[in-house]
Amino acid sequence: MKRVVVLISGRGSNLIALHRRLSGDSNQTSPTAQLVGVISNKPEAGGIVWARSQGIPSITLDHRRYPNREAFEAVLAREVHGFRPDLVVLAGFMRVLGSAFVRQFAGHLINIHPSLLPAFPGLDTHRRAIDAGVCLHGATVHFVNEALDGGPIIAQAAVAVLPTDDEQSLADRVLREEHRLLPQVVIDFCSGFIALDDQGRLRSLKRLGILNRLQTRCCVATFARIRSLVEPSAIKSLRPVSTCFAIAGGLINNPSAALPAIGRRI
Repeated sequence: MKRVVVLISGRGSNLIALHRRLSGDSNQTSPTAQLVGVISNKPEAGGIVWARSQGIPSITLDHRRYPNREAFEAVLAREVHGFRPDLVVLAGFMRVLGSAFVRQFAGHLINIHPSLLPAFPGLDTHRRAIDAGVCLHGATVHFVNEALDGGPIIAQAAVAVLPTDDEQSLADRVLREEHRLLPQVVIDFCSGFIALDDQGRLRSLKRLGILNRLQTRCCVATFARIRSLVEPSAIKSLRPVSTCFAIAGGLINNPSAALPAIGRRI
């Protein structure tokens, strides 16, 4: 049984989705992974309150009580090591981790980010997606390295950006995909299907498996929805559906440039 530790800063909705999947509260269970600890940098975080109510070992480390980032991360690393994790998951952990911390958990540290990386790294991703006029937005699970939101992409899920969307409605739809995507990646990692090679590149034994089928279903639905939103004369301006597959599957080099080219929202 692989040991999983989750780091959070807020309400912990991805934590809850992961716990339900691993504990058997959902239709699918995982005998390969166990949630052994939760750490929050905010004592008031709703996710840490929920974790304690479930009997999950939980720790709060208020980063504001430390003189600098290095001091905070030294204590954080010690607490994480105390759980003897096989995998550390950043699920809404709103702190940029320094090189010293990241190197200690290299290849065993993943993050879920609310955009189709490398498009829109950092904060305010949903607003930026709407402002950019892209048709596709989504979520990415990736390995963490020393570049902000720049580690190897493991899996992505895409949603259409609708003409009626505001920041909240788009965020809600992306979050539903996060709740499906993250638990599956954790299970696949703990099953030995996902890892980094010696050069820090993704080595996945399921590139044509569950994750890609999930991405393909997302993309087919998304492309169909996009076609229904545009005038017939504008259909020709849309890229082929295979381009949508490539973007949501993380298979092209520059989605930030390609996304606007798919077709702007009408």
